[in-house]
Amino acid sequence: MSAETEALSEQIKQSVALLRRHLDWDVAKTRLAELNHLSEDPELWNNPDAAQKLMRERTMLANQIEGVEALEADVQDTLDLVELAEMENDDAVVQEGLTTLRNLAAQAQQRETESLLSGEADSNDCYLEVNAGAGGTEAQDWAEMLLRMYTRWSEKHGYKVSMMESSEGEQAGLKSATILVSGPNAYGWLKTEAGVHRLVRISPFDSAARRQTSFASIYISPVVDDSIEIEIIDSDLRVDTFRASGAGGQHVNKTDSAIRITHIPTGIVVACQTDRSQHRNRATAMEMLKARLYEAELQKREAEASAAEAAKTDIGWGHQIRSYVLAPYQLVKDLRTNIEKGNPDAVLDGDLDEFMAASLAQRVSATRSEASATAQ
Repeated sequence: MSAETEALSEQIKQSVALLRRHLDWDVAKTRLAELNHLSEDPELWNNPDAAQKLMRERTMLANQIEGVEALEADVQDTLDLVELAEMENDDAVVQEGLTTLRNLAAQAQQRETESLLSGEADSNDCYLEVNAGAGGTEAQDWAEMLLRMYTRWSEKHGYKVSMMESSEGEQAGLKSATILVSGPNAYGWLKTEAGVHRLVRISPFDSAARRQTSFASIYISPVVDDSIEIEIIDSDLRVDTFRASGAGGQHVNKTDSAIRITHIPTGIVVACQTDRSQHRNRATAMEMLKARLYEAELQKREAEASAAEAAKTDIGWGHQIRSYVLAPYQLVKDLRTNIEKGNPDAVLDGDLDEFMAASLAQRVSATRSEASATAQ
């Protein structure tokens, strides 16, 4: 067997071993059998909410297990084919087998990355909040550019984007805005984007065309479903009403229909101005607050505070997770993974998959290193 064949085989075996580890294979198989048995209960749909939750878990677990088993079978079949072809000196079949192994290795790596989307809330929808930082009008324009970037990424992946709240800048851009991103694993993917983002460019607002540095922060929190209980005490809240800004019709602009809620113990502030009804805006704002409080709890329990903590630091020098340089050269660099792309226009148009995958893959590598250390 050639060196490349052996290397690809070993790479795939490592990926499969890690996938089994992430799934806790024996426990996952036992749980799937239990879910299959429960799904056959004729009284299951007497409680539709519980039934839907069970079926979602069953489908997800079955897809993961069957995917790993199919991957293992395809690899073994391909290795047998390559070994036979090498014995018969059939170079064409050997090359075909190597191509298949390369594709399977890429598939295994992708499954490794996706296996990390197994956190408690990874499959949930999420809120994405952008806040302008140091840099005045420059930063507010940058905040609007970031909002567009994540909107474009979401749309390319078939996610639905809903504007929840926005506060326009004095001259241009946005002081802040919050959108709801709805779709499978929205929170799991976007949570890696939390932090401070730095822009370097020739200022379009400076008559002298000087180079300016601007900052804006991104904060991500999962939408909390009905199965998760978050206790909020009324006395811990300060509720303010204000007039919605921007377009929205005469009613929105003439009445105090927008709602801002401050959670006094944590200092978390949320706002909603999507509806003409103050009552409905308040209900939506409360859901947003629950999401923020739940995210805070996830940080404590999962000890994955690195990205989330970056979002809470000063929005300025020394805290950024990614730099976008448009002048004097063209480069986007993630400071956590060192992934670089020389086409900022594509990135700002939503080409973020490589950055997100690298951030998740970094956790895969950490898990693999821990597994190797344990084995030694």
